[in-house]
Amino acid sequence: MKKISFTLAAAGMFVMGTTTASAAMLQEEAEASKGFTQVLKEQFIQGGPAFMGIVLLCLILGLAVAIERIIYLNLATTNTAKLKQKVEDALASGGVEAAKEVCRNTKGPVASIFYQGLDRSGEGLESAEKAVVAYGGVQMGQLEKNVSWLSLFIAIAPMLGFMGTVIGMIQAFQKIAAVGNLSASLIAGDIQVALLTTVFGLIVAIILQIFYNYIIAKIDSIVNDMEDASIALIDMLAAHKK
Repeated sequence: MKKISFTLAAAGMFVMGTTTASAAMLQEEAEASKGFTQVLKEQFIQGGPAFMGIVLLCLILGLAVAIERIIYLNLATTNTAKLKQKVEDALASGGVEAAKEVCRNTKGPVASIFYQGLDRSGEGLESAEKAVVAYGGVQMGQLEKNVSWLSLFIAIAPMLGFMGTVIGMIQAFQKIAAVGNLSASLIAGDIQVALLTTVFGLIVAIILQIFYNYIIAKIDSIVNDMEDASIALIDMLAAHKK
């Protein structure tokens, strides 16, 4: 009888162990089946609303500035070689006024610089060159508008993450001092929050840095086109005056 009872107890323990293992496997499968967005959302919530909200605000504002600059720079990009050819043909056929009309009908900073130079060409090549240089500086300022804000968000996001980390570690040590003993379960939550703020701050900085580098490269390309076009315009005006 005792042997039968022992066998039944062992079978019951085996069933309970199998059930527990199955439940653990099901939980692991559920965790694995979560999408990246769901996991990211859960980690964001665990990081705490205070610093994580500010880091998210930096990402939103930074992306807004980046998208606005990318759209503006793409609209400001001009086929400089084609524009120079049109202006040169207009100067040869219809003079300065025809060339100015071509520039008026063309968008972008290069066309605007051409127009300013052509508009002052009647006062001499020196005046035209000064107008081109001065207006080139104005156009460069327009291209770089709000880019400093993007670099600010890139710097602030990881700093906020590090600040959240420091505050989380301070809270963890305060709990240790209050309880009087070191327990992993006691401080694990605070340390997790601290590390999550750093991770999200770095992610935001990396994303914005990619956009920033693209924008800077785009600005450099447009500025180089502006400089080359300015030299070409002065040469065209000099040839036209002869």
